[in-house]
Amino acid sequence: MIIRQEEPKDFSRIYELVKTAFQTAKVSSGEEQDLVERLRKSSGYIPELAMVAEEEDGRLVGYIMLTRMYVHGDDGKKYPTLLIAPLAVAIEYRDKGIGSALVKESLWAAAELDYRSVFLVGDPKYYKKLGFRAARKFGITHPGIPAEYVMACELSPDALKGIHGTVDCRGLDE
Repeated sequence: MIIRQEEPKDFSRIYELVKTAFQTAKVSSGEEQDLVERLRKSSGYIPELAMVAEEEDGRLVGYIMLTRMYVHGDDGKKYPTLLIAPLAVAIEYRDKGIGSALVKESLWAAAELDYRSVFLVGDPKYYKKLGFRAARKFGITHPGIPAEYVMACELSPDALKGIHGTVDCRGLDE
């Protein structure tokens, strides 16, 4: 398996992969595949941070996208950060470390691009193993989403120190 940046020729296969993967997710809006399309058209899209996991035969078995968004600080400032949405793994490839590999590779790539933090909405048990902590521990919340599911990861030491405010993890960068 290799992890590489998505290419336009992958877009229709990514759409189907994400759609199928989220059909069996514990929590799903059913629109995750459409979110990917909207994010690609947004100003938050960063091509280097949209990645696929691909088998030797060319089959796509996993996908992750990180997009630019902001922490809206209580001090009135906007602090740039990233959002992971979505992370998808083909049903028959789950529990094989593909999701973890995609997260680790994307975090490394984000740090190489000088991003300092990443947020997501997800299962705390899973993401804690990958270095994420509850965002509320940093003084950051997401209105309307239970705090235990809003997670953050600092890509550089103390990246979120002194920042208090809110994030919008719906996948839009405004």
